Amino acid sequence: MKKLPPIQKILEAYTAIVDKHVNLTKDQAEVTSSNGAKTYTVDWDDDVYHSNDNASYWQGYAGYPVIAVLMLQEKLPYDQKLANNFANVNWNEINKKYKRNYVKAAADVIEEKGLDEEKVMAELERVYADLKQLPITIKRGSLRPPKVKK
Repeated sequence: MKKLPPIQKILEAYTAIVDKHVNLTKDQAEVTSSNGAKTYTVDWDDDVYHSNDNASYWQGYAGYPVIAVLMLQEKLPYDQKLANNFANVNWNEINKKYKRNYVKAAADVIEEKGLDEEKVMAELERVYADLKQLPITIKRGSLRPPKVKK
């Protein structure tokens, strides 16, 4: 992977999985945003992943929908017990509040949930280390545009 996401995107992937916002099939996934406003598509062919979420499309790194898919495909570690703590987090709202400062946004949620930030970050570092080693390519876009609910 040429460009890595902010480590805090792993928490957004946890929320997507725990809240059952990921519908995974054999060759694609649909991932609904934390506020339910958009649905993104993640496609893959071997180790090439395409996604139309904003991070993957505009920033060129694996956004939380891709990270969630990689976890469900068992290519990245997934700690169910830790992930359960991030159920029902509206990351869209929190990221707006902190003007996309993902460090502050994650710290706020971790504090609000009463979690040990050092322990959470240690697990994120473990997942991130594995993410760095994955021989995957992130391609901009998907075969479909994001679905916007009206």
